Amino acid sequence: MTQVGIIGAGHIGSTLARGLVERGYDVKIANSRGPETLTDLVAELGDRATAGTAEEAAAYGDFVIVTVPLKAYQEVPVEPLAGKIVLDTNNYYWERDGRIPVLEEKKATTAGMLQEHLPTSKVAKAFNHITSQTILTDGAPAGTPDRRALATASDFSEASDLVASIYDEFGFDTVNVGPLADSWRVERDQPAYVVPQNRSELEANLARATR
Repeated sequence: MTQVGIIGAGHIGSTLARGLVERGYDVKIANSRGPETLTDLVAELGDRATAGTAEEAAAYGDFVIVTVPLKAYQEVPVEPLAGKIVLDTNNYYWERDGRIPVLEEKKATTAGMLQEHLPTSKVAKAFNHITSQTILTDGAPAGTPDRRALATASDFSEASDLVASIYDEFGFDTVNVGPLADSWRVERDQPAYVVPQNRSELEANLARATR
């Protein structure tokens, strides 16, 4: 898997694009305003990066990262993502996304909502509880004491395994939360959210989460 589609070119999307290009991946990135608005970013990223529409990015990737505001998740193309692993970085910010009753009532998770929208894809939570500024700076080689850890969740083992592999390439240990139904443990306002933590600390924070 060497081609990655990225839908969303904000702080997280552009940072992951940079990190993936640096690690030898080819990237096609998209935003809501059109590929022509990504000219400067693509030029900065170099020859391994191109810009496209969301549909083109979805079709291009061996796997695809969705990093759009949650309120726009239903605009993510469905058919080009059929059968593919989709990494979901979304978080629910009601101030930006508006009130979403099923989330307010704790009846759903953000990643679960994306999985419902993409029924033929394999969604995994990834990179949602780390700031964009630290994705490329906090990593460390495997085996480093107190190496920072990040969580993932998926209903598909191959999807969570892929996230673990990507995390390791970026210099992070992985804690698997389990299925998407449990991914609320790493959502906004939970103890594990945007806190630098090693594996044991992350496991403890996930266990302390309350809903």
